[in-house]
Amino acid sequence: MVFAAAIYLIVRHISVFSNVLLVLIGFGAVVIVHEFGHFIIAKLSDIKVEAFSIFMPPTLLGVRKTKDGFQFRFLPKLFSKEDDESDESQAMSEEPQATGVSETEYRIGLIPFGGFVKMLGQDDTSPVTSSEDPRSFANKPVRTRIAVIAAGVTFNVISAVIIFMIVFLIGINLPPAVVGKLVPNSPAALAGLKRGDEVIEIAGKSKDLDFSNILIAAALSSENEKVPLRVRHTDGSEEDFVLVAEQLPGKSMKDFGIDLPPDLTIAEVSDVNALLKKTGLMPGDRIKAVNGRDVQNYWELEEIVENALVPEATLLAERINKAGESQLVESKIKLELTPSGTGHIYSMVPRFRMEQVNVTESTWMKITAKARRLLERIGIKKQLQEKPFLQSDDIILSVGKVKCPSSEEFSDTVKKYEGNELPINVLRTDANGVERQHTINIKLKRDPETNEARIGILYFRMFDFKHPVVAQTIAAEGGPPKLEIPRGAVITAVDGKKVSNFYDIIRDIRQHTSERVKIDYLDGQTPNSVVLDVSGYKNTVTFKSTFAEFIPFKPLEIPYRATGPIQAVTMGYRRTIMFIAQTYLTIKRLIGGVVSPKNLMGPVGIIAFSYRIVAEQPLVDYIYLLGLISAAIAVFNLLPLPPLDGGLIVLMLIEKIKGSALSERVQGAIAYTGWAIIGTLILYVTFNDIVRNFFS
Repeated sequence: MVFAAAIYLIVRHISVFSNVLLVLIGFGAVVIVHEFGHFIIAKLSDIKVEAFSIFMPPTLLGVRKTKDGFQFRFLPKLFSKEDDESDESQAMSEEPQATGVSETEYRIGLIPFGGFVKMLGQDDTSPVTSSEDPRSFANKPVRTRIAVIAAGVTFNVISAVIIFMIVFLIGINLPPAVVGKLVPNSPAALAGLKRGDEVIEIAGKSKDLDFSNILIAAALSSENEKVPLRVRHTDGSEEDFVLVAEQLPGKSMKDFGIDLPPDLTIAEVSDVNALLKKTGLMPGDRIKAVNGRDVQNYWELEEIVENALVPEATLLAERINKAGESQLVESKIKLELTPSGTGHIYSMVPRFRMEQVNVTESTWMKITAKARRLLERIGIKKQLQEKPFLQSDDIILSVGKVKCPSSEEFSDTVKKYEGNELPINVLRTDANGVERQHTINIKLKRDPETNEARIGILYFRMFDFKHPVVAQTIAAEGGPPKLEIPRGAVITAVDGKKVSNFYDIIRDIRQHTSERVKIDYLDGQTPNSVVLDVSGYKNTVTFKSTFAEFIPFKPLEIPYRATGPIQAVTMGYRRTIMFIAQTYLTIKRLIGGVVSPKNLMGPVGIIAFSYRIVAEQPLVDYIYLLGLISAAIAVFNLLPLPPLDGGLIVLMLIEKIKGSALSERVQGAIAYTGWAIIGTLILYVTFNDIVRNFFS
């Protein structure tokens, strides 16, 4: 019955089952390669191998060759009898020629992680044990034993080179070492890198670079380490930079502030209909033009959008229908203006508005500072149930006695009203599109964490471009002189042409051909005007347009493919050395406290990540991942910690120097300590993997 149910579930979810099976086969193959290295060198060294196991005990299946065929054991610890065990022990102790039974049992463990080779005279809890058998591991010379132990790591390195060689012969698409988006005020942005810059050398490396080289160079750099980069700009010129990675907000590791370069193709999404309704686009659509201008790459698209300074953009996209036919589709995407530096429009600053208000004052202030820190640390952004007293898109008309405040004036006023009621006047649009003024009175309390009065909301500062109301005017560096327009004045016309919002103001000033432009405004009911001089100023408008709706662009990928077997071997060798060096540096930075152990991935994380790769990406991407895992396993196993291969080699070197092996008791204590450390680490990373993959 259980077997029939299992068959039904497999058939019903055949794609999931095949993906899981492929993950286990691939991961098992990496383990087999490592253990086969131990196995084959042990056999060549005439060491008696008692067991060869894929995955860890308890044993799920054991197979041993006999003179009449094969002997199978299924879950022997659960179903075996005492007589069976004694017969088995007797068979193992006798010579194969006498019994016709193979000396080596081939096993599959129940726990799908790791594997081992069991040699006579060698045990993970006592690496060298005494035995009179000349074929015992313990009775072989130290150099032979070191060769056997080191063979696993050696085979992993060789297999990684072969895997990467196959990958590059087939060809794989990887994100190139190109600057995509730049995080504002990040090391890369402050240094002057630009979108579309190609990194042609980083930290002395220039061969076969892809985007991962940029990320890893930043993440594994030492504190205040200067990392040299050479980039090729979009105009073909080259320039050298030196960057110091920082821990940026929202990043789990140190970063330069360089994000992946996007492509012009729309990525796959879970809700296609929602994407189509909001943007008019579908997965697979490729953007061909923006506002009538052809684009060849994403940074051209972004530059056009940023400089548009209009309410919406028109995108022209190529779509391939089910019949394979190409058609052009046009879509209108809403834009919003965000400040670039000090936000102003020819020295005029619009009123500010709330965006994404999601926490209420009454509930948030009741949460202790410790509880808030805990919620933030574990990544919970709980939407509190009470209706916010300030809402998203509220335009701030006044706070306290300050009319049309800036966001800084808003915060400063809040601090002054501790223990008192603070009146806030807002302009709010209801569900019917009707604008109404509301007055909200807030009783302010002191935040115990900051020791300052807070209103208890989380919001983004945005601006009101729908109404041509000037909150204030400023004298900004590189901008035109400050216009003498009073706070709260309404702009009515530009050079005699009526305007109804800030988009109109920007458009009409841009279209004006002379250097001096007359701007009319109303101060209450009193009309007045000023003259704007627009000649020779660089920062006339310090806002940029961005898409109001999220558009999921695929990351840019280009093919990395060898021209022949010789180049494939070279590329495979370089990639293996790169991942070995990066794994070693990761462990070194981990020990030094530069890299957090939270960033490590354990068995659950590796399997979950492998499954996503198998389910969503081409098969060659999974093969590439197996090469990475094989290189990482080689480094991990060489750590000088028993029962890892590196730790066993250290014990043998001590034996060589000392002239005799450490006592079995001492070796056992060292091995148990090592197992405790490794077990604790595995439990820790597994817990993080579960939280990251199932609860984040």
